[in-house]
Amino acid sequence: MFNNLIESKRKRQRSLGGTVASFLLHGGLIVLIVVATARANTEQEVTKEEKVDFVEIPKDEPPPPEPEPDMATPPPPPPDVVAAPPPPKGFQQLTPPMNIPDVIPEIDLSRKEISEADFSGKGVAGGTATGVVGAPPPVVVDATQTYFEFQVEKPVAPLNNVAPNYPGMLQSQGVKGRVIAQFVVDTTGRADVSTFKVLESDHELFSAAVKSALPRMRFIPAEVGGRKVKQLVQQPFVFDIK
Repeated sequence: MFNNLIESKRKRQRSLGGTVASFLLHGGLIVLIVVATARANTEQEVTKEEKVDFVEIPKDEPPPPEPEPDMATPPPPPPDVVAAPPPPKGFQQLTPPMNIPDVIPEIDLSRKEISEADFSGKGVAGGTATGVVGAPPPVVVDATQTYFEFQVEKPVAPLNNVAPNYPGMLQSQGVKGRVIAQFVVDTTGRADVSTFKVLESDHELFSAAVKSALPRMRFIPAEVGGRKVKQLVQQPFVFDIK
C-alpha cells in the first residue's frame, strides 16, 4: 500500500495578476457597451426630425374694378319736374308786425328785392305786377305768420265757454264792466298769453280776471288753404251781475 496517494491531475492555481486583468477587461467592456448605447440614443434623437407643414393663407383680393360707362349709351332721363304755377297778376299785402322792435334790425342782403309795383292794390291779392292775367291766386301758408280775420278762410271760433272770474270786490259793490282784449290763437287752439293786450277796460281788476282765465280757454284754430294758422283775435268780455 502506498502511504501517499498520487494526485492523478494537478489543479491549476489562478494568480492574483490574472484576476485583476480579468476584472479590468470585463469592466472596460461594460463601459464601452454603456457609452455605445448612450451615443446611439443621442444620434437617434438628433437625426429625428419633426415634419412641419406650412399653410399659406390667401390674402383678400381687391374687388374687381367697376366697368366704365359706355359713352354710347345715353344716361337715363331725369324724373319729371312739376313746375309751380305762375303767380297771378295782382298785388302783395303787408302784414304789420305784432311786436315792434326797439332796436334797428340787421339788414339781410340775401332777401329778395321788393318792387314798388307789387303793392299797387290792383288785381289779385297775393299776386305780383309781372304775374299772369287769369292765373289762380296762390295759396301760401306760413305757419309762423299771424293772420288777421279778413285774411283767413275759416276764422277762430270759441270751443268752450270758460268765463273769467268776477272780481269779488267789484261784484260786492255791484260794479259792472266790459273788457275788449286782443290776443293770438295758435294752431293748437290755445291763446298765447304773451300777446295779450287790453284795448278797452272799465276796471283793472276786470282786465286781470280776463288775463288769468285766458290759459283755460280753448278755440278752434283758423285755417288758410286747409292748414291751421295763427290768428289775431279781438274778443269782448262782459261782467254783469245777474
